[in-house]
Amino acid sequence: MLNIVLFGPPGAGKGTQSEHLITHYGLTHLSTGDLFRYHIGNNTELGLLAKSYMNQGHLVPDEVTINMLKEKVLENKGSKGFIFDGFPRTNAQAKALDDLLLDLQTSITVMLALEVEEEELKERLKKRAEISGRPDDADPKIIENRIQVYKKETEPVKNYYQAQGKFVGIDGIGSISQITERLQKALMSFQ
Repeated sequence: MLNIVLFGPPGAGKGTQSEHLITHYGLTHLSTGDLFRYHIGNNTELGLLAKSYMNQGHLVPDEVTINMLKEKVLENKGSKGFIFDGFPRTNAQAKALDDLLLDLQTSITVMLALEVEEEELKERLKKRAEISGRPDDADPKIIENRIQVYKKETEPVKNYYQAQGKFVGIDGIGSISQITERLQKALMSFQ
């Protein structure tokens, strides 16, 4: 089973590249954002629990998120593997994900990290705002804050996977097809 954590700062191209990897390798996309929207929108038990934390202004506990992921993984047991998008964001979440996958007799194969310079990220996010109309991508202060939050809170997760020999940095500059080719080349050694 090929299980990938696709990693990188906002604007690095994770969404675009995950679509190519999903198609090429027949993987299942697991986005915590999508899972939250589904569970909250359908008033599931996990959704109501998550919403109760969010309504109080609290972060949803990792245990709730892991249970959502577990449910989705079990629904897709026949999958060739998974791409984890938006998770893990902390070392505690990475450990919880490892434990979940171990219970299911699998593990993370590799963390592929798209590496892009900060100025390039800012330009990409501005362009994305023009194309998609996302107002959060148009505001330089919000962009700067998102990048700093990533550096402070999320980027340290790469050390977790480096310690396991599962981290691969990928040059995220170039055309979409060039970056896809780099990702696929990196995956060759993990198959």
